[in-house]
Formats: sequence, C-alpha cells, structure tokens
Amino acid sequence: MPRAGLTPEVVVTEASRLCDEQGYEALSLAALAKRLGVATPSLYKHVPGLDELRRRVALAAVADLTERLSAAAVGLSRGAAVRALFTAFRTYAHDHPGRYTALQREAPPPEEPETYAAFARPVEVIASVLRGFDIPEDHVVHVIRALRSALHGFIDLEAHGGFQMPESLDESYTLLVDGFVRVLEQWPRTEGT
Repeated sequence: MPRAGLTPEVVVTEASRLCDEQGYEALSLAALAKRLGVATPSLYKHVPGLDELRRRVALAAVADLTERLSAAAVGLSRGAAVRALFTAFRTYAHDHPGRYTALQREAPPPEEPETYAAFARPVEVIASVLRGFDIPEDHVVHVIRALRSALHGFIDLEAHGGFQMPESLDESYTLLVDGFVRVLEQWPRTEGT
C-alpha cells in the first residue's frame, strides 16, 4: 500500500527539489526514496522508472519556466520585454539549478507530440515578444536560437565558475542583454534575407 500522502505529484516535486539541492546528476530512485522515507520499490507505484521521473521533472520545470517568462513579459514590449525575459530566465536558473539542467538534458524529440508541445511553450512566449520587433517570420527561429545560446552560455559559464575576473556579473549580463536588444532593433525587415 502506498504511503499516505505520496502521489505522483509529490514524487515529482520532491525529485525536483532534490535536483536543485544536490544537482541533477544526484537524482536517483534510491536517493528520492530515502528523501521520502520509503523503500525504493514503492516509488514504482507512482513513476515507472528513473527515465520517466526525469522526464516529469523536466515537464514540471518547463511549465514553471513558461509561467515565469509569461508573467515577466506581460504588459511589456520590445526592449523592456526582452530584458524581462532575460532576467526571468537567469533568475530561474539561479533559483532552480537542477531543474534548469533537466530542461537542457530532457528536451523531447518531435516524435513525442505532447511533451514536444510543452517544451515549445516558452519558445512561443519568446516568439510573441519578438513580434514587437517586426522580425520576419522566417528569421524568428534563428533569433530564438541566438537568444537562447546567449542566455544559456552566460548562465552555464556563471554556474561553473567560468567568470573569474572581479567585474560585476550582473553588469556583464546587463550589457549582454542591451547588446541583444540593439541587434533586435536593427534586424533586417526583409523576408528571406
């Protein structure tokens, strides 16, 4: 019989917390069972295995990130909206480092339509902000890839101690964002270029 109060949602929530506290690589069924005070086999009543648990952690993370990005950009446009998105994205990575890693590692292939659609939602938020810059539709994916690369590159280097000089990381990040906004403001408006 399952432990009272233990549900698939509780299992995913605790797995997500474990990832944030100990790192994504520390997530195992044994570690989670110990944290929940149950025997490892009892977790199988709530999740079919580690791969599915990791997938569910990533799905919960992408839903949370989408909500944060949407909330950050609401009522804003152009540069202010991009700045808000960059800030929300970095804050999420700082607040939830294990979940952020799950987002990078567990992105689904297009052959998993429901999961793929969930992972597309934060991209849709970014695309809606980019529409304020009148970016040609055939450029939007490329711009999002560049934006995401800039964000992730900075966040990853920051998380792994890649910036050792004494200058302010916040100031560096602000300059990165401001530079990206200037690029967007000057983006060519012609389709197919």
